[in-house]
Amino acid sequence: MVFLLIAIALSLAFLLKIEFSQGYTAYFKRAYYNQFGPLAISIELLFAGYYLFVGHQKTNFALALFGFTALLDPLFNFIGLFDSLVPLYATILLALCGILCLWLAFTNTFKLERLSTLAAILSVVLGVFIELFFNYL
Repeated sequence: MVFLLIAIALSLAFLLKIEFSQGYTAYFKRAYYNQFGPLAISIELLFAGYYLFVGHQKTNFALALFGFTALLDPLFNFIGLFDSLVPLYATILLALCGILCLWLAFTNTFKLERLSTLAAILSVVLGVFIELFFNYL
């Protein structure tokens, strides 16, 4: 429930910061799509929290995907690959949730479908792709 509440609160905060353009030319600019990055991370947390709440078989994959994405954002920002659009308070909160999600996913705490090596690698690759799509590419 805590993951769901955090995800909903952050999703609303990030959604309210998005500037929707009235002209169609802004939709073809990279800066327009960059502002959806923080929202994508919080939606990943929303899905992971929901899967955890209902006990879905793919919960561990969703937790790992969110965990890697949430931790890659400040890491890429720190090494200078891009400037993150996630505010500092949200970065700290998402990083803490990301660490907890990775721990839950890799220890299989809730005895759901174990995270395979392939699924773990795929969650890292997808996390990198999501971060690069919204911030760099």
